[in-house]
Amino acid sequence: MSKNALLSQAAVETHEHYSTLTSRVRPFSEHPEEIRSPFMRDYTKILHSLAYRRLKHKTQVFFNVSNDHICTRIEHVSHVDSVSSIIAAYLGLNTELTRAIAIGHDLGHAPFGHQGEFILKKFSKKHFGKNFWHEQNGLRFVDHIELLENSRLQCKNLNLTYAVRDGIICHCGEIDENQLFPRKELMDLSQITSPGEVQPATWEGCVVKLSDKISYLGRDIADAITLGLLGDKELAVLSRVANFHGAEAINTTVIINEMIMDVCQHSSIEKGITMSPEHMALLNDIKKYNYEYIYENQRLAPFRRYADLILTEIFNALYERYDGKNTICALEQESHIYPLLMGEFAHWLGKYSTLDASAFSWGERMETRYVNEKIYGDLSDEKVYVQAILDYLSGMTDGYAIRVFEELISV
Repeated sequence: MSKNALLSQAAVETHEHYSTLTSRVRPFSEHPEEIRSPFMRDYTKILHSLAYRRLKHKTQVFFNVSNDHICTRIEHVSHVDSVSSIIAAYLGLNTELTRAIAIGHDLGHAPFGHQGEFILKKFSKKHFGKNFWHEQNGLRFVDHIELLENSRLQCKNLNLTYAVRDGIICHCGEIDENQLFPRKELMDLSQITSPGEVQPATWEGCVVKLSDKISYLGRDIADAITLGLLGDKELAVLSRVANFHGAEAINTTVIINEMIMDVCQHSSIEKGITMSPEHMALLNDIKKYNYEYIYENQRLAPFRRYADLILTEIFNALYERYDGKNTICALEQESHIYPLLMGEFAHWLGKYSTLDASAFSWGERMETRYVNEKIYGDLSDEKVYVQAILDYLSGMTDGYAIRVFEELISV
């Protein structure tokens, strides 16, 4: 086990592409007395963003808002932060970049977990002919949607560094890969069209990508046991998987400890971010087990139908109100009936459009307060409006989506 095996590859000032890795989409000037690195500034921005805070009320795998012991998406992000920063520190990589990617990797994830993502994918396919995938939506959120207030009380886009944005869109861990090497080309990230298409541009991003998988498998098993989803028969199968690989047990403690140690022991410049064949086989078998006995479990079917009903009805209700440049006015006219559904969506559109909202009570300070990118223009394009609905839905928490739906059916 070689400590600091990747020290020479760390994304620090001596890195040959450091200026590009720390570059931002929009002009940015550091405070003359700034003590934080560019990546630590990104970490802080994400930590204080609304999108990050909303992760605590978004489903990871199991929808159970009343059970405090079930993992939410913000806990998952914290687990990835923990696992990846330990590995990065041991290998000599930049832990500030690693942590920024880790806590930002699931921003903009749909409510209701992967079922919510599947539903938004259905809408995207119908209206755009392409998939919705949360890694790309995460990049969209940090680039165009999420805002922070500056010292002049103006709300502006996050404007994160290239390396953090790259780590977010390239973090897909669903594809089984035993060796991760950072890609050499620092490409335009908007040209990435599918999850797992390219590897992250940094070793730190590769660490987060593998840590994502390490972090969720054991916790999903623990949550399934807590909810009684796994009975004696299923647990017996899990024991056989453990015995086959010579493991005493398969749980969060064993997985995280064993996998962290193994990644640190086997990763190098020559081998990439990797695990031993034995541990990779174990990880893949645990993943197969989870899909068969947890993620595709028929007891989750009612939840899947419930999530589909909620998001579909909200989407349809907003889509039916489209009226070109007059859309915000049309929504406002119904805001006294549907303050959450119509009123708050009208406000959302006002922040990201070029339309004059001064006629509304909430629009008086809109022009001076929101100096962010106006990605929806004047709403004259219906497809832009559909994208606005997808943005709004993907930003919702489970609980907020339910409240909006209940408002819709309360008439």
